[in-house]
Amino acid sequence: MPFINLEDIASRELLPGFSVKMIHSEKMTLAYWDIKAGSVLPEHSHPHEQIAAQVISGEFELILDGQSKVMKSGDVAVIPSNMVHSGKAITDCQLLDAFSPVREDYL
Repeated sequence: MPFINLEDIASRELLPGFSVKMIHSEKMTLAYWDIKAGSVLPEHSHPHEQIAAQVISGEFELILDGQSKVMKSGDVAVIPSNMVHSGKAITDCQLLDAFSPVREDYL
């Protein structure tokens, strides 16, 4: 289906405070996150490249390979494959992540 409205996608909570709507194509996954203030993303890594934490609204502290930045509207981070990262929602926020290849663990 080439046209999708996010309102038609069911949201699911993957981590406490992290609700997501996902769109999967043949070669990538988009994740639209709604995150509650104070919610923590545990330190992790994965083989996928990630264009991460494009902040749509709010503030999110992202830690990449030990380097911290408070991400705000318009900020984008590029996370290479297997780089350790974590974070915390400073405020309620909305983020957009893109993963390549497809996050099969999220299908």
